[in-house]
Amino acid sequence: MATPSGGAADAPLNTFPRLLLEHARLRGDKAAIREKDLGIWQTWTWSQVAAEARAMACGLAELGFRRGDRLAIIGDNRPRLYIAMSAAQILGGIPVPMYQDAVAAEMSFVLQDAGIHVAVVEDQEQVDKLLEIKDQCPELLHIVYDEPRGMRHYTQPFLHGLEEILAMGAIHDRNQPDFVAQEMARGGPDDVSIMLYTSGTTGKPKGVCQTHGSFIQAARSGIDFDRLTEDDDILSYLPMAWVGDHLFSFAQAMVSGFTVNCPESGDTVMTDLREIGPTYYFAPPRVFENLLTQVLIRMEDAGAIKRGLFHYFMDVAKRCGAEILDGKPVGGGDRLLYALGNLMVYGPLRNVLGMSRIRVAYTAGAAIGPDLFRFYRSIGINLKQLYGSTETCAAVCLQPDRQIKLDSVGPPAPGVEVRIAGNGEVLVRGKMLFKEYYKRPDATAESIDAEGFFHTGDAGFFDGDGHLKIIDRAKDVGKLAGGAMFAPNYIENKLKFFPHIKEAVAFGHDRDMVCAFINIDMGSVGNWAERRGLAYAGYTDLATKKEIGDLIQECVEKVNAELAADAMVADTQIHRFLVLHKELDPDDDELTRTRKVRRGFISEKYAVLIDALYSGKSSQFIETQVKFEDGRTGKVSADLVIRDAQVFPAAAAKQAA
Repeated sequence: MATPSGGAADAPLNTFPRLLLEHARLRGDKAAIREKDLGIWQTWTWSQVAAEARAMACGLAELGFRRGDRLAIIGDNRPRLYIAMSAAQILGGIPVPMYQDAVAAEMSFVLQDAGIHVAVVEDQEQVDKLLEIKDQCPELLHIVYDEPRGMRHYTQPFLHGLEEILAMGAIHDRNQPDFVAQEMARGGPDDVSIMLYTSGTTGKPKGVCQTHGSFIQAARSGIDFDRLTEDDDILSYLPMAWVGDHLFSFAQAMVSGFTVNCPESGDTVMTDLREIGPTYYFAPPRVFENLLTQVLIRMEDAGAIKRGLFHYFMDVAKRCGAEILDGKPVGGGDRLLYALGNLMVYGPLRNVLGMSRIRVAYTAGAAIGPDLFRFYRSIGINLKQLYGSTETCAAVCLQPDRQIKLDSVGPPAPGVEVRIAGNGEVLVRGKMLFKEYYKRPDATAESIDAEGFFHTGDAGFFDGDGHLKIIDRAKDVGKLAGGAMFAPNYIENKLKFFPHIKEAVAFGHDRDMVCAFINIDMGSVGNWAERRGLAYAGYTDLATKKEIGDLIQECVEKVNAELAADAMVADTQIHRFLVLHKELDPDDDELTRTRKVRRGFISEKYAVLIDALYSGKSSQFIETQVKFEDGRTGKVSADLVIRDAQVFPAAAAKQAA
């Protein structure tokens, strides 16, 4: 692996700006980052990235940006937004990426909390959001936009095009040629390099301050672990505000020198994925779920012969594919069938998914269902799990090649200590730990104990091989009234493996049985309905049809049969459920921006439905306020049918399944 060492004046490569300069020196003509624009891939070399970061830093300095200031970065994954991170770091400032799909009110909290003076945004859409809340954010003095389209008639003096900032920076640099070197020399590994806000599942988000040293350590650990090099490629499409994207698309790229590729838009990710053919890939489980749903929908529409071949060879893959990938003993007959399946099904499928060249793929951010995990590994994709959080640079546990377990997240990463507390909570210590929560010394002291262990809030245990198994969030693990352990996330992940189910929320703590809300997947269920001539007018109409209820009931009862097969969770089968009349949505505060369920909020908002589930009612009317993308509000109402699901005795589980 060609990891940079040495540099200008032999300065240690312990900050991201120093790493950037070293790449410009060692591999200046190599592609650092690409972006697809108007159907054409544009390339920035390492020399160009370093030059633009230098000019942008000088331009920001002209705007009054100083050491320790926070720079908001808002937009889709774009080269110049990543370069803006480097520009802020050159000056000793702190980038604060924000979720681009957040509504203005959510942005207001972060802008105020972080004390943002300057924001660099992608386009007119993000500018409009900031203009809407600027009166609430008096410290916001300048807004810089990258895409000038639609900005011609915006005349506010605090608005600046990025080209204008780069031109200002070039003049500043000519007049003060030693300025950048002096600023970089003042930086050190203990300086805060990024501030990432937590998802806020239980309250207001907190700003997590991570240093150059912690993220560089986490990046180097992962690079060495998976033998990544400057020749690898990654597709960067996940929110820049998410710690996973920052680790993979910024920190690891800055350490290893591999190429980051930004898609044209969220709608073109699949096409761009196929064009790039990355060797390194990262996605949360929901992305892998959506990809599998698309595959299964296409198979349902295929001819009988093609559909039959697919299911036959997928049975072969399920039987032995993951074992072949792990180099385990497999019979000659199965090996021959798998090779034939690779030619006819798995290879073309990997190509359709854009995963033909992938050496290493990771999933994290939430637990992935074992069946979903096995599917990808069975078709020859080296999908692995990692475990971490914003406070740990997303790097606590990594799964080694050929030691993959479907129900664990692997052993601790090199240099990381993991301990299980008496109450089952996972505790973590290592160089990748965060420095502090911004302006929250109370929360910092509460989360890191006297021995330096970070309390993750997750419940888990080590198996006999030293692999960590995460059960659920510690606060969410409860007990049924009868004393059985209740882990809602475990149940929900089993439900979400079915392509017809997009989201699920299970209830049961301190109650005598488990009940659930179900969100249908509009694409999968809509396709199912259309093929059967079932007309519908929209989500609510489709979700409340009897045929769809029957379809979802089949899925729920299959999950119950699986749960009954495991003595540890056999008592947590789903007794009653309903299909919600609307999709759970971050804009309605029901999910975080990383699509994690806000359980407490949902329990309060839909209390009438929960009461109906547990009181034995067969239906319940509900009217819910919703927010539309253009900011308007409206109401959605429906009479929801409540269904009783079949539950199985543990002894009869396998027969029922």
